[in-house]
Amino acid sequence: MNQIWNADNYSSSFSFVHKYGEDVLNLIVGENVRKVLDLGCGTGALTNALAERGYEVTGLDASENMLKKARESFPSLSFRQADASDFRIDSPADAVFSNAVLHWIDRTRQPLMMKCVYDSLRLGGQFVFEMGGSGCGKMIHEGLAETFKKHGREYVMPFFFPTIGEYADLLEDVGFTVRYALLFDRPTKLKGADGLHDWISMFVSTPFLGIGEDEKECIIHETTEELRDQLCAGGQWYADYVRLRMRAVKE
Repeated sequence: MNQIWNADNYSSSFSFVHKYGEDVLNLIVGENVRKVLDLGCGTGALTNALAERGYEVTGLDASENMLKKARESFPSLSFRQADASDFRIDSPADAVFSNAVLHWIDRTRQPLMMKCVYDSLRLGGQFVFEMGGSGCGKMIHEGLAETFKKHGREYVMPFFFPTIGEYADLLEDVGFTVRYALLFDRPTKLKGADGLHDWISMFVSTPFLGIGEDEKECIIHETTEELRDQLCAGGQWYADYVRLRMRAVKE
């Protein structure tokens, strides 16, 4: 998926992404983990958190805007630009870490990404990640689909949200052994009175390609109003997230 990121807005209004990701760091286990690759590092907040835990870490991301922000914020850390489904590293890593990234990769390119990760790990290395799981944002995406239909348009789901079994099969096909998997609901607070509007504007882009700004704003407004009773309580908006956490090992 191609996404043009506003890195400053992402950092200021959607900091929950990396804050929730700090808990995922605890899935990295073992005393022999030294070199870590942060896959889809974004603005580098979790790359820095990994470095603070003593790891030798490199952040990798496809977005030039995100990497510019990461390098400005953490000039002592190493960052490089590459596609998650087409990259190589110079020497094997002990762990590859990823937070809130993998659901952006099209289903057809998931095996390519996993092969890159597998090849970048030493024997015994671990792939630790959290991503959107089956049912993530169901009310939001169903609401958008209904509004698109009212406008005579088709809403094409822009994310890949797998079940545990579906994703475990993909990992095992590449050669990984799945050691940990958890799928869980995590309603997530959104910032501000226009939280859902801003969330859709930031994260849902490809379905709006070819649609004018006026109609786009109309669709977003109509959708948020339809979902207000379901996803807004006391003026606080929530996204109906479902998360998938896994650890897979190259054995």
